[in-house]
Amino acid sequence: MVIPQAQPFANMTTRPDPVQPADAAALALVQGLLTLGHAALAWTDPDTGTPAISRIAFARDPDAGLLTLISGLAPHFRGLCAAPDCALMLGEIGDKGDPLSHPRLMIRARADFVAPDDPARPAIRSRWLERAPKARVYIDLPDFAFVRLTPLSALLNGGFARAFRLTPGEL
Repeated sequence: MVIPQAQPFANMTTRPDPVQPADAAALALVQGLLTLGHAALAWTDPDTGTPAISRIAFARDPDAGLLTLISGLAPHFRGLCAAPDCALMLGEIGDKGDPLSHPRLMIRARADFVAPDDPARPAIRSRWLERAPKARVYIDLPDFAFVRLTPLSALLNGGFARAFRLTPGEL
């Protein structure tokens, strides 16, 4: 077996950065992606130190920012408690075309659990139930917690040759 050499990629560092600051069209696309209601969450497994991924319910709350509600039974609950640095991916694959040609938003974030006695929790709970009324069945169970996902940086891949960097404020 022949192992490819890295030389063909040696000049990659001299190329101009193809990722641009977000323009108005990119920001509009981001706003749509932030309303999907779910995301993939990457986190670190505290037992192995290896990456793991989970699908989560997701919302952009007007006061709390990026937010999820997770059960203490979920492995990512313990993972975020141990190592709060995480990442999110939001996007849908369309009915047609190459899956990599559809827009997706990657966000590096830091998880912060909302304490049960946090004065903001009742309002967060109320707004969450407006978006997800079926959560009424489990939202008040003692093992469930809201988690703020504070963005650190973001990258929008808007399709072929359309990559944009976003600041936390643009989310």
